[in-house]
Amino acid sequence: MPNHYQERWEGPIGGLRLPFAAWKCLQDEGIKTIDQLKAKADRLEKFVGIGPRLAHIIRQELARMEAAERQTSDEA
Repeated sequence: MPNHYQERWEGPIGGLRLPFAAWKCLQDEGIKTIDQLKAKADRLEKFVGIGPRLAHIIRQELARMEAAERQTSDEA
């Protein structure tokens, strides 16, 4: 049986890899860009279908993306 928290998928926000359940919730909330997601990152638990565990996974992935962006800009 698949574990929808362990498997990560590319979605409509480039570079972000999240569980399918997270993509579905973000889509339902109308979040289509990284900037929209960052603006609402502190309120993820209020979205239908996102509990503390899924919110933590999303925030970890945002932090990973931001660290990669900083590293890329530092190398330039």
